[in-house]
Amino acid sequence: MTNAADPLSVVLVGPMASGKTSVGRRVARRLGVGFIDTDKRIVAAHGPIPALFAEHGEAHFRDLERAAVAQALSEGGVISLGGGAVTDADTRRLLHGHPVVFLTVSEDAVADRLRGGTRPLLAGDDPVERWKRIFAERREWYEEVASISFDTSRRPMQRIADEIVAWRREQR
Repeated sequence: MTNAADPLSVVLVGPMASGKTSVGRRVARRLGVGFIDTDKRIVAAHGPIPALFAEHGEAHFRDLERAAVAQALSEGGVISLGGGAVTDADTRRLLHGHPVVFLTVSEDAVADRLRGGTRPLLAGDDPVERWKRIFAERREWYEEVASISFDTSRRPMQRIADEIVAWRREQR
């Protein structure tokens, strides 16, 4: 059920700091398709995500996110979803029938990636512990929507992108 105008569409899901944006850009370049980061689209249209959470709450943000995901799926290309997009049942339903890559990352690797970040759900004293808890809560949803999984912990992002491209071309 991929976009007919864009037969190499692929969706990337995974926890915060799993590499969805950096891998996604590389995959899009290799496939010769556009790249859409739904979080960046939401920020462009509605302002910073931490402010959206603070002013309107998570439910409002998830509504905006679901609309951004639906729009991105209609356009096709490589689509990177925010880490929490899968928490919404309607968003998960939107993903059915699309090729979805679940990017995983170990807690050791994520600790390095989280330093100096501004992720609202990780605010507090121990962001890695919060990340572990959030990932544990969401893991089943990532697995539910995933067609395949790749670990990004200790491998070059370009190699992971190359493997995703090879997998996606095999799916045609």
